[in-house]
Amino acid sequence: MISRLLLHASESKKLEHTVSRSRLTRGLVKRYVAGNTLDDALAVTAALKKKNIDVSLDLLGESVTDLIESERATKEYVEAIQAIPRHVPGSTISVKPSQLGMLVDKDACARNLSVLLAAAAENDVLVEVDMEQSAVGPSTLEAYRALLPKYTDTRVAMQAAVRRTQDDLESFTEHKPRIRLVKGAFKETLAVAVQDKDEVTYRYLKMSEWALANLPDPAFGTHDDRCINHVKATAERLGVDRRNFEFQMLYGVRRKLWTELVQEGYRVRIYLPYGTAWYPYLMRRMAERPANLLLFMRSLVGG
Repeated sequence: MISRLLLHASESKKLEHTVSRSRLTRGLVKRYVAGNTLDDALAVTAALKKKNIDVSLDLLGESVTDLIESERATKEYVEAIQAIPRHVPGSTISVKPSQLGMLVDKDACARNLSVLLAAAAENDVLVEVDMEQSAVGPSTLEAYRALLPKYTDTRVAMQAAVRRTQDDLESFTEHKPRIRLVKGAFKETLAVAVQDKDEVTYRYLKMSEWALANLPDPAFGTHDDRCINHVKATAERLGVDRRNFEFQMLYGVRRKLWTELVQEGYRVRIYLPYGTAWYPYLMRRMAERPANLLLFMRSLVGG
C-alpha cells in the first residue's frame, strides 16, 4: 500500500514543487544523486572506479512534453558520451526513451536514440536503454529491436514484474540482446504487471536463470540478497564465468555490498543519476524500499 502511494506521489507535480524547494531534503537527495552537473557525476564516477566499480551515467529527466526538451537531453547525453573516454573510460550511459521524446513523437525519439548510439560507437562507449512504464514499453522495445543489428552491444532493461517480458525476451532470435534484468518500479495495472512481491521475485529468479543460459553478458539490477545469491549459484552451476555477467545497483543503496562483490571477483556497475530533475526518481526509490521513507520524512522535518 505504501509503495503504491509513493508511486502515485512520484507523479504529483504539486508535491514535486514543494519537496524540490525544501532545503531539508538536500541531504537525502545527495545520498542517491551524484549532483546537478555532469562534472559532479564524473567526479563521483572517478572515485568509484578507483574501487574497481563501474558506472552507468543517468541524466535525470523523463516524459518530456516537447521535442525541444528531447533535443536538449540528446545533446547533454552526447556531451556525457564524449567526456567518458577522457575522464572515466569503461563507463556507460543509461537513456530513457521518454526523455528522448517517445511520448511526443516516436520517430523523433528513434532519431535521437540513433544519434546517441552513433556518438557512442564513435567514442567506444556503450549505451543502456532504460525500460519505463507500459505507455512506452512496447515502443521502446520496437526502437531497440530496429537498432540492435547495427549496435549489437547496446543493452536494454527488462522488468520481471511485467507479464509479457519473458515472451519479449524469447522473441529475439537473430540477434540476442544484452539485457539489464530489474524487478520493475512503475505503477502498473494488474493486467500489465504482477503485483505480489513474492511472485515478482520468483519471476526474477526464473528469468535470471534463462538470461545466464541464453543471453550474452547479462546484467542483474538488484539489491535483493535472494536474487544475488541465486544468480551466483546459477552461474556456477551453468559454468558461466564471474566476469561474463555483472551486478548493477543504484547509487546510495547497499554500498558495502558493492565492495564485497568486487572482492569476490564479480563485476559491479552503479547506476549513477545526476541532474536537477531528481524528484520522480527519488520517489520510486522510496517505493522500492519503503524503509527509505523514514529517512525522507526525517529530512523534511529537519531530523
